[in-house]
Amino acid sequence: MYQNYILKEISHKYNKSVAQVILRWLMQRNVVSLTKSSHVERMKENFEIFDFRLSKEDMDKITTLDSKTSLFFDHQTPETVDWFRKMIEERKDKI
Repeated sequence: MYQNYILKEISHKYNKSVAQVILRWLMQRNVVSLTKSSHVERMKENFEIFDFRLSKEDMDKITTLDSKTSLFFDHQTPETVDWFRKMIEERKDKI
């Protein structure tokens, strides 16, 4: 993802990192993102997304990257739903 030429092109245009562009894209779509980093520099970078706004054209370009498939698992299969249900059941008493 961080090597994607479209994202790199857009990040260069705004003088931001690819991660910042992705976070901004999510924010402009009203999607809550949960970022994680143990590096102070990256934590600061994650907050530096409020001083620019992606154009509609750039938003649309990023949207075209969605392949409609998960890199982790298929959210639509009954097996995945069962797996989540089982995981929740196993952990609910540990909270």
